[in-house]
Amino acid sequence: MLKIGAVAAAFGRDLDSDLRRVATLIEHARRDGVALLVLPDAALGGYLADLRDPDPESLPPALAPDDDHVRRVCALAAEMVVCFGFCEADGDRRYNSALCVTGDGVLGSHRKVHQPAGESLAYAAGDRFAAFDTPVGRVGMLIDYDKTFPESARALALDGAEVIAALSAWPTSITNRAPRMAQDRQSRLFDLYDQARAAENQVVLASSNQTGSLGGMRFLGQAKVVGPGGDVLARTWSKAGIAIAELDVAAEIATARRVLDHLTERKPEAYRTEEPA
Repeated sequence: MLKIGAVAAAFGRDLDSDLRRVATLIEHARRDGVALLVLPDAALGGYLADLRDPDPESLPPALAPDDDHVRRVCALAAEMVVCFGFCEADGDRRYNSALCVTGDGVLGSHRKVHQPAGESLAYAAGDRFAAFDTPVGRVGMLIDYDKTFPESARALALDGAEVIAALSAWPTSITNRAPRMAQDRQSRLFDLYDQARAAENQVVLASSNQTGSLGGMRFLGQAKVVGPGGDVLARTWSKAGIAIAELDVAAEIATARRVLDHLTERKPEAYRTEEPA
């Protein structure tokens, strides 16, 4: 049996404050027996304050993958597997990135591929999806808008991912914000994508998200763990917290695929691959 935790919490520009929050969340998860903890996108340094026109003077701090703050998260993780997001520095480029770590170091990484609105003004785009082995099984990662595209999660599932960690700093609608968060279009879509990506690939999905506000952004929360049948096993709703579910991942996936196995029953030759003229 594996305990998976998906976090809803707020993170900002103060890296030391972020690290203290990460330490508290890991401590609470460890106390509850969590072996895989998925923190939100931009857990170190916070997300963009304005998605349409990011101010270059107020971007998240860019960190190298071997930065002391990253090393500190690895140390805090110790025996646990922890996924978290940060702004990655690579020469003069920035990436919206995620790392999966233990106390032994980095197990896997992902650079966000799909970019909404003005995010390309702040970040370069990644170019691949790949799963990787961890002490808790084979894992793949998505960041924010990546999960809007079915191909993203499908690529990870075809690469053997049993658990998809979907890290987000997902806000309410920027163009048509509803008076109540539960009525917001993005709130509905966030849940829909989480459940659809798990069900169509028959994998477990751990969806984290930021809470609170940063600049003009108001984040949804709604962290959850979704089973391979698309059922929500645990969730936080809009408030901060950790959604924790305990399950036998391999057995749950085997059960979901016992009669209908979506991955092996695909018909790739029938799918249009070329772009329309």
